Amino acid sequence: MDALSYEDFSLFISALKFCSEKHRDQRRKDAVRTPYLNHPIEVAEILWTVGKVREMNVLIGALLHDVIEDTETGPEEIGSRFGEEVLSLVLEVTDDKRLPKSKRKELQVLHAPRLSSGAKLIKIADKIGNVRDVTWSPPPDWSLTRRIEYLEWAERVVQGLGVESGEMLDLFYKVLTEGRRELET
Repeated sequence: MDALSYEDFSLFISALKFCSEKHRDQRRKDAVRTPYLNHPIEVAEILWTVGKVREMNVLIGALLHDVIEDTETGPEEIGSRFGEEVLSLVLEVTDDKRLPKSKRKELQVLHAPRLSSGAKLIKIADKIGNVRDVTWSPPPDWSLTRRIEYLEWAERVVQGLGVESGEMLDLFYKVLTEGRRELET
């Protein structure tokens, strides 16, 4: 087990608290309306356990990856509390909600190759969690076709990242294959 410094652990806990405050009233779109906070925690956990990521800024970026996109938080707040590197990672994986959903989805595919290595890891972990959710606990109003289309799009995003190999990529394709198998039955 890699030892964390007191400062790293303190900053991680501070980011977890910040994330929980920002997402406190939000729920996932799944049928049981899971607390939203579970998602960024899952993304950080995937990075830690599967990706063996020990870079604190990437782990904190994972916790905060949806804060700008899905709350009233501005970039300056993240930058001042967690530093410019964390802010840069968060901005790399943040969609511009002013754009139509179809445009945002296409931009994720187009921008994927240009992401930093840390943002690519966050993106893969995020897609792992989302593919699991869409497969096993989808929003009640999502048709089978929409769920299958989501899996296809998630694969396009991950392929666009240009990551050649690794345990996280292996897990993504395992989850994707299981999802396709489940949705085809």
